[in-house]
Amino acid sequence: MLIWSRPGRAAIWAVAAVILGVLFLAPLAVITMASFSSQWNDALPTGPTLAHYRDVFTGDNGSAIKASLATGLLASIAALVMGTWAALALRLQGESWQKRLGWLFFVPSAVPSVSVGLGLLVAFSQRPLLLNGTIAIVMIAHFVLISAFTFGNVSAGLSRLPPDFEQVASSLGARPAYRLRHVTLPMIAPYLLAAFGLSFAMSMGELGATVMVYPPGWVTLPVTIFSLTDRGAVFSGAALTIVLIAATLLLLLGLERISTKTMPAAR
Repeated sequence: MLIWSRPGRAAIWAVAAVILGVLFLAPLAVITMASFSSQWNDALPTGPTLAHYRDVFTGDNGSAIKASLATGLLASIAALVMGTWAALALRLQGESWQKRLGWLFFVPSAVPSVSVGLGLLVAFSQRPLLLNGTIAIVMIAHFVLISAFTFGNVSAGLSRLPPDFEQVASSLGARPAYRLRHVTLPMIAPYLLAAFGLSFAMSMGELGATVMVYPPGWVTLPVTIFSLTDRGAVFSGAALTIVLIAATLLLLLGLERISTKTMPAAR
């Protein structure tokens, strides 16, 4: 319902600002202050310090950053390729088959991540596929959890793609591979970038399944942050949380700029 009066709009904006501040900005502000503090015994932290950031990129913390970035990039690329292939394949099927097969890709998103991790741990703890204790099982867990969202984004882009361009390319003698590479994929490029960005962000913050399957030498940032806070090192965990947020945000902003530049060409 639209609010036309000026006092009504002001009240709505005030409520929205309070909700945004309490639910989003306040937790981020608390984490930021904690990352620069040495102790917090009063209403506000005391003892400002940069000590928590000096060790962020070294030792186990640096390894956790590398593990998270590598896992996020590799799993997101695999999910993008598989999700795009599946969306393109189902596009050629009838509407009934699209609905029947399409929902299979969304099953992992309806299952708790801890259950996914436990299932993979049980399934791949025996031969012939003994993956327990390897990096591969972490990649598989992230791929399973993010592939549904990649498929959904690409499918949404294909559903909004006018068929005229592909039909004109076919009438001019373009082969299917050429039409896919030079017509279809460029037209849905913003959706592909959005799918990759969403997958990467979800992979960077994934904890439930990862904590079930990660090997000792491949500890991601969320697992490291959880371990630090569980041991009482809240300030160090806050510093790593800021690094996690910054790394994810920088990639998303970069993808948004690329998407903005490719939008005119896609049109």
